[in-house]
Amino acid sequence: MKVANLILEKFWQGFAALLCTVCLLPSAAFADHHNEAIQLGQLVQGSHRSEANISRNNARHPAQTLDFFGLKPDMTAIEILPGGGWYTEILAPFLKDEGRLYAAHFSPNASLSYMSPSLGRFEEKLTANPDLYGKTIVRHLNPPHETAIAPPESADMAMTFRNVHNWIMAGQQAEYFEAFYTALKPGGILGIVEHRAKPGSSMEVMETSGYVTEAYVKEIAAAAGFDFAGSSEINANAKDQTIYPKGVWTLPPTYQMGDENKAQFAAIGESDRMTLKFIKPLK
Repeated sequence: MKVANLILEKFWQGFAALLCTVCLLPSAAFADHHNEAIQLGQLVQGSHRSEANISRNNARHPAQTLDFFGLKPDMTAIEILPGGGWYTEILAPFLKDEGRLYAAHFSPNASLSYMSPSLGRFEEKLTANPDLYGKTIVRHLNPPHETAIAPPESADMAMTFRNVHNWIMAGQQAEYFEAFYTALKPGGILGIVEHRAKPGSSMEVMETSGYVTEAYVKEIAAAAGFDFAGSSEINANAKDQTIYPKGVWTLPPTYQMGDENKAQFAAIGESDRMTLKFIKPLK
């Protein structure tokens, strides 16, 4: 009960801080931003989400993260590789009335054995609750064969959460970022949350540990044509030293070391994460 109360307390502290950011806006913008913040706050705590997913709000700060990216309910947005749909539970209902959500998931033709079943489970999740997810458009992302994650230059925003390290491990980081650039409108936003490696970490570290340097993410984005637009420490964790026997998967929620030193890793919490925003330049 104490843990649950602490999680709830920290969530509302963060939510209050989010609401305070609207104080300097003009009155009309203030009202819109206030209403959007309220809606996001309700969705992240919504009854359609499992207790397990809600319990991770305190580590992932979804309302604050989406506010930093600048998500609006009338946008066309792309969630890149949504996995089990943790963020989809927030994005789909937020966008369903005025906007549009593309979910760029794995392909049924993907080479790795876990990818097609993951896509199947995600599609089952959408089908099970059509009122929330029925308007979500599933696309397949499997570079270099399938990269049309939305019509060219149609999306206002693309977002990805803790995926960049996987593309680096596959040696496909450039192809992924090129796909995002193609799908976004000029002026469109690319939002990235990723496990953060210590500055100066080697490519070997980034290819094996699950952690990536901010400098390298910026380098990949710039090579694809994006301009850096800003960063936030919303998802930072100063306790995370980033060097563990099983990489980032040593920490919660994965605990790949099993019970060995589990209390120590639990005290650290989830990984230190960068939260970055990029913009596709106007023509």
